[in-house]
Amino acid sequence: MERVVSGIRSTGNLHLGNYFGAIRNFIKMQENHNCYFFIADYHSLTTHPNPKDLHSNVKQVLVEYLAAGLDPEKATLFIQSDVPEVAELNLLLSMNAYVGELERTASFKEKVRKNPNNVNAGLLTYPVLMAADILIHRATKVPVGKDQEQHLEMCRKYARRFNGMYKTEYFKAPEPWNFGDDLIKIPGLDGSGKMGKSEGNGVYLSDTPKKIRKKVMKAVTDAGPTEPNSPVTEPIQNLFTIMQVVSEPDTLTHFKETYADCSIRYGDLKKQLADDIIKYIEPIYNRIQEISADEAYLQKVAKLGAEKARESAQKTIREVREIIGFKKF
Repeated sequence: MERVVSGIRSTGNLHLGNYFGAIRNFIKMQENHNCYFFIADYHSLTTHPNPKDLHSNVKQVLVEYLAAGLDPEKATLFIQSDVPEVAELNLLLSMNAYVGELERTASFKEKVRKNPNNVNAGLLTYPVLMAADILIHRATKVPVGKDQEQHLEMCRKYARRFNGMYKTEYFKAPEPWNFGDDLIKIPGLDGSGKMGKSEGNGVYLSDTPKKIRKKVMKAVTDAGPTEPNSPVTEPIQNLFTIMQVVSEPDTLTHFKETYADCSIRYGDLKKQLADDIIKYIEPIYNRIQEISADEAYLQKVAKLGAEKARESAQKTIREVREIIGFKKF
């Protein structure tokens, strides 16, 4: 059975783009693969969150992934900092990672450009920690987005470098998991680009109905079609794309037809879209409220995940230490 490892950002609420992107595929994967999904709170320290925010963010992300459908009985869902072996493997791998190659990573150069006053060592060695997250569980597959492809390639490099240095075949070079046609890209409400936290154009799974309606009614549109069968502009196509995944097929057909004959009313389109989004995410929204209030359940999930993850991680660390040559006197 394939071992799959994927990290989850420990900041920010989940939006429709996250749900139709990675989360629905995670839910499918947990049925037939040995999956390790972790909330990456170590990684978040590069931006220096205060202690209260760090804990509340981790809790919120854990709640929302559980509400969206991740099953702690089927997958290993854990918090990164609950597995100290990750930090040890990060240290061991860093001995074979070189400053020059780390400085050349696209993400590091971008972060230096955007935040020249916060160029900390954690930013530089981010790919090493990511490699430790993956290799600690001997992963064979890793779901990655475009922005993480270089980091996964570096992980593969560190696995091969470790094997070459110690003349072993211990680590397999993990392969990227490409969701292909299963990955649905949800556009934002600002008329262009994908839905995202930093863009401020998203509808979140934890948004109240009132907030959803307000966001959707403010969505960018255009001046309206002036001739029958005019090409659909990007802002309207974005709304149609969202409608395609949350609305009934005949609803989408109706609005496409009214756009084609120039009778469309954008107010009606937005009202229908808001109603359909609210109806679609209502079960998840209600589950978020329920789980968030159940501290005992969250403690149980975190404890179970830590135990399962540490069992895997401790075995890897024990074997890696033996390969390197650490022995007790």
